[in-house]
Amino acid sequence: MSEELRLPKFSLGVGDRFAHQAKAQLAACVMAADAGVEVIPVWNKSNREHMIIGSEPSQTRVAADLAVKELGWMKPYFLDADHINLKTVGRFLEPCDFFTLDVADLIGQPADPKDVEAFVKRHPELVGTVTIPHIDEPFKTDAAFVTDVANKFLAAVQDAGRIYRFLVEKKGAGKFVPEVSMDETDSPQTPVELLIILAAIADEKIPIQTIAPKFTGRFNKGVDYVGDVAQFTKEFNEDLATIAFAVKTYGLPDNLKLSIHSGSDKFSIYNAVHDAVKKFDAGVHMKTAGTTWLEELIGLAEAGGTGLEIAKEVYAEAYAHSKELCAPYATVIDIDPAKLPKPEEVNGWTSEQYTSALRHEQGNKEYNPSFRQLLHVGFKVAAKLGDRYLRALEANEEVVAKNVTTNLFERHIRPVFLGK
Repeated sequence: MSEELRLPKFSLGVGDRFAHQAKAQLAACVMAADAGVEVIPVWNKSNREHMIIGSEPSQTRVAADLAVKELGWMKPYFLDADHINLKTVGRFLEPCDFFTLDVADLIGQPADPKDVEAFVKRHPELVGTVTIPHIDEPFKTDAAFVTDVANKFLAAVQDAGRIYRFLVEKKGAGKFVPEVSMDETDSPQTPVELLIILAAIADEKIPIQTIAPKFTGRFNKGVDYVGDVAQFTKEFNEDLATIAFAVKTYGLPDNLKLSIHSGSDKFSIYNAVHDAVKKFDAGVHMKTAGTTWLEELIGLAEAGGTGLEIAKEVYAEAYAHSKELCAPYATVIDIDPAKLPKPEEVNGWTSEQYTSALRHEQGNKEYNPSFRQLLHVGFKVAAKLGDRYLRALEANEEVVAKNVTTNLFERHIRPVFLGK
């Protein structure tokens, strides 16, 4: 059907916590188009973030639509209900047209034994020697292995099916882009495990357009990838090969692509992502790219005056409440408390000292990843400042926007999608 929403080949999941940077973010996608590559913005904001900030998904929609109108953007764009389940999806139904189905809680929960048995019987092609084109070695499996993998993931996929069918009931088939998130599990899925998951998704008749598997290494918030780049490269290439094979084998949508969650600032893997995507002529969705909220703080600090004062105040409060701010993000941050400067020291900093510590430029010896990660999870502090913070953003819009756009284009779009 021509009216079915399709996610184009390259897309960028961008967060905009305070709904003030949509235009600056979109400007980076305009720059990408001018440079010869179409990168589609997908504005994403989770239910947790809305709860912390006290915002509504409808506000994100208004901001995105306004940016599109002001910049005359004629290409597609989307609004992602990030990490929703049946309990939280309600407020996202009207404004959103992209839904990340979060089934993390059910990964590892055993499925009904009869369902598992039926799955294994339905998929004899998964038992024995499984050959996936473009992966060097075939995989040897048996019924017990497939049963074990189905036991780990089938209940989660069935839950995704329930959420998907609810969305179809409320929005209509083809009226939204479904993504399934499988990244919140202990270890990376092997290609054959990913194939089993995709077979189960096809059985549930979920026309997913993007899937987020678990990759090796740590994808901490707002800082570079920590792990074995060669191993990541191997896994990423094998996942692309598996997706291409699953599309042909199970009739999944032909634009199904990988999603890299917490993909922001993972500079050391961007070359590998670009090269693999080029090799397979595949798409990719780089999610939560751009760390926009940190670029707002950098812009405020750079502006000096009241902007710098607010940036310092945010750090002082984040430092004072670091335990409670870090707790929800414990698995995706690595902060060394000994590396955090005391607020008294930061209060004496110049604009340049603050921005050097915060801006993700690894060649700058003043760059401080612990400082950066604490501020990344400290957006709750700015939310409590309310109008004071928003007025500061508006008063310093030009310098803030410049940082947002430059960061998104130069540090994210250029290496991932242009390979430069």
